[in-house]
Amino acid sequence: MKKKVLILGASNAQIDAIEYCKSHGFEVCGCSYTTADNGIPLLDHFGQVDIKDVDGVVALAKKFGVDAIYSVGSDIAIPTVMEASEILGLPHFISSETAKICHSKHLMRSALGQDFVGNAAFVVCGTLEEALTFEDFPAMMKPVDSQGQRGCFRVDSKEDIEKNFATSLGYSVEGKVIIETFVDGPEISVNAYMQDGELRFAVVSDRIVFDEYPGGIIKEHLIPSTFADEKAKEEAIDLVKRMAEKLHIDNGPCYYQIKLDPENHPIILEVTPRLDGCHMWNLIKHYCGADLLDACFVHLLDNKPVLTQPAVFPKTEYKLAFTCKETGASFDRSEYDCTGAEYIFWYYQTGDRVRKVNGFMEKGGYLIRKTGRIIE
Repeated sequence: MKKKVLILGASNAQIDAIEYCKSHGFEVCGCSYTTADNGIPLLDHFGQVDIKDVDGVVALAKKFGVDAIYSVGSDIAIPTVMEASEILGLPHFISSETAKICHSKHLMRSALGQDFVGNAAFVVCGTLEEALTFEDFPAMMKPVDSQGQRGCFRVDSKEDIEKNFATSLGYSVEGKVIIETFVDGPEISVNAYMQDGELRFAVVSDRIVFDEYPGGIIKEHLIPSTFADEKAKEEAIDLVKRMAEKLHIDNGPCYYQIKLDPENHPIILEVTPRLDGCHMWNLIKHYCGADLLDACFVHLLDNKPVLTQPAVFPKTEYKLAFTCKETGASFDRSEYDCTGAEYIFWYYQTGDRVRKVNGFMEKGGYLIRKTGRIIE
C-alpha cells in the first residue's frame, strides 16, 4: 500500500518535499489557505485549510488517512505539524512545545537564558513605551513570530524605534516585538541534522544579503564558509550542539542563522527545527552529496538510521543564488545569467507580476553553480 503524506503548504518552498514524495511513490496530500499556490497541481489531494489551523489539519489528516504530516521551509507550519502529529499519534521529530519555542524569537532567547554563551542581549516589547526603554544601540527590531524578514528594522536610536515600531508590531500575531543587540559582523548559517540526540551532520555556509534593504533579505548562499575560520566553525558547531540539547531538538533537521561578532565568535540570530526556506538541502547535495531532504523522510516514515557516514567537505566552492526582482515588477527570465548552472528552478514565468513577500526584493527562482574558487 502506498504511503500517504500530508504536506502543510503548497508554495514554492514546499515543492521540494512534494516532488520528493511523488518521486518515491507516495500519495501526496496538501493544504493551504489559498488555492493559488504553485505546488497544488502536483498534489494527489488538496484541502483548503490554513496551515495554522491545528483542528483543520487534524481533520484533513483523518480524512486522507495519512501516515505522516510534514512541511519544509515554513516556520509557521512546524508547530502545527508537531501538535497535529502528537494528537494523531503520527511520527514526528520534536515536541510541539519545542516547535513553539523555536518559532517565537523571544521564547527561544528566554529558553536559552541571558547567560547562555552565544545568545544576544534582548528585550521583548508589547508597547512603544516598553520599546523606548531599550538603550543598547545599534539593535535589530523585529516581530517575535514573523518569517521572511517581514517587519525587521535596524534601529540606531530611540527615534528609529518610534518611527518603525508600529510597522514591526503589525507583522506579529502575538502583538510583540523583540529588540536585540545588533551584531556587526558577517552572517553564516549552519544546516544540521539530529537523530536520537546525536548530531549526524552539520555544515557551515556563508549567507549573503542585500545591504541596501533592511532585515537581512537573502541574496545567495556560499559553501564552504570563508567568513568563519576553523576556530569559528568549531564554535558554531558547538553552539548548535548546546542549543539542540537546551531546546530538546533531538531529531530531524535544524537551521541556524548566526552572526560572527568582531572577535569572530558566533551569536545566534534564529533557529528553526526544519529544512531552511532557501533550498539549502539541494546546494548541500550538490556540494558534498549529503541529502538532508531524503534523510527527513527516511527518518520520519521508516525510522531508519540516516547520514551514518561522515561527510567529506570539498574545497571547491558552490553557490546558490536567487534570481531576485523588486516587488510588483514584471519578471523576465532572460535578465539572469544562468551560464554554468548545475540546477535552475523558476518561481515565475516571464511576464508574471512579482508578488509581495518582504516588500523589497523578492525571490523569483534560484540556481546552483560551482564558482571555480578553491577555499583553502
